[in-house]
Formats: sequence, structure tokens, C-alpha cells
Amino acid sequence: MPVKRQITEPEGVYFITFTCIHWLPLIEQTNSYDVVYNWFNHLKGKGHYIAGYVIMPNHVHALIGFRNTGQSINTIVGNGKRFMAYEIIKRLKQQKDEKILHRLKILVEAKDKERNKKHEVWEDSFDWKECRTNEYMLQKLNYMHDNPCRGKWNLANAPVDYMHSSAKYYITGEQGVYEVFNYFELADINLTVPLGNNAESTASTHSRGETSAAKL
Repeated sequence: MPVKRQITEPEGVYFITFTCIHWLPLIEQTNSYDVVYNWFNHLKGKGHYIAGYVIMPNHVHALIGFRNTGQSINTIVGNGKRFMAYEIIKRLKQQKDEKILHRLKILVEAKDKERNKKHEVWEDSFDWKECRTNEYMLQKLNYMHDNPCRGKWNLANAPVDYMHSSAKYYITGEQGVYEVFNYFELADINLTVPLGNNAESTASTHSRGETSAAKL
């Protein structure tokens, strides 16, 4: 279960998981896969890197290289969850699903009601693991890509067959429905430097050159 732990570093590569309240399949029910992709687009625009993901009916796993933008990573993820929650509630209202809307309304805690929060879409916190090595990143990618084929889900016969996942890219080399950044290249990126800083471009280009030369 996710716990309220603060990420103290301002940048880094993290495997994150956030889950719909009470594990309700709200993403599937509202067909809000595109809402998650829109959040990914927002993150890319801020200089972050989406290296892998799977969007399940009621939760999301993602491997993200977070750049130092001056905001804490907890704040970045929290803001994203609020943005996605707003869109999911909007779609539930369009569906006129009063039963689930009422359920999400009564799940709002008293402290959040005081801040005028109307519905609870996500579990209060999110789970995270810092990824410092390529081996650990690969382990997490394999875990998330296998998710649709495990346990009760049975959403696909093989990871490559599940649409809302980066498995296709890592298995076939072809990008799937959402383009991701190869986790192996994150080592070439200086995440401590703000987006648009010339020093980062120079360092990144130099590092990629060394990596390419090493592979020849």
C-alpha cells in the first residue's frame, strides 16, 4: 500500500505507482488512458523523461527521469494526480454515473472537504522506488510490462499485445501508442540542469558521443 514518503532529491529516475481509490477501475470506466498520456506530455514539456509505463484499469506504473525544475517530485506527481482526477470526474459526470460519483464524494476525508475537494479519485499517496542502476530499471520495466498478463487481469496473452504499455518498444524496437525514451540513455542526461540550459545540451551530446564510440 502506498505510504506518505517524501522524495528528498530534486531529480532522479523513479519507478512510481499510483492507484484509483479502493482499486476502482476508474481509468477503464471513463476510458481515461489519454488523460494519463496528456500528463506524460506535460511532463515532457517540463524536461522530464518517460522511459516506460503501463496504464491499467485502476492504476498506473511509470519509469520517469525527473529533471530538477525547482518543484519537488512529490509536488509534480501530486499536481498530475489532481489534473487527471478532474478529467476523470468530468467524464463520470458526462456518463451521468451518479452512483459512483456519490461513492467518490463520501470517500473524501474531512480535512480535504475543508479545502473544497468534492471527490476522491486516487489513493492519497503514491508508491516510489529510486532507480540508480540500469539493472534495477530493467527489473521494474519487466515488472510493469508483465502486469497486464498476471493474476486476475489477463488483459493480453503477452506483454507486447497490451496497447497501453511501453512493452512493444522494448520488445520489438517499434514505438507503441505513446513514444518513450530508452531507459539506457538516461545515463547520458544531466537531470540536475534546468531545461534549455546550454550546458546540459553540451554534456548530453558529449556523453552520447562517448557511449556511441564505446559501442563501436
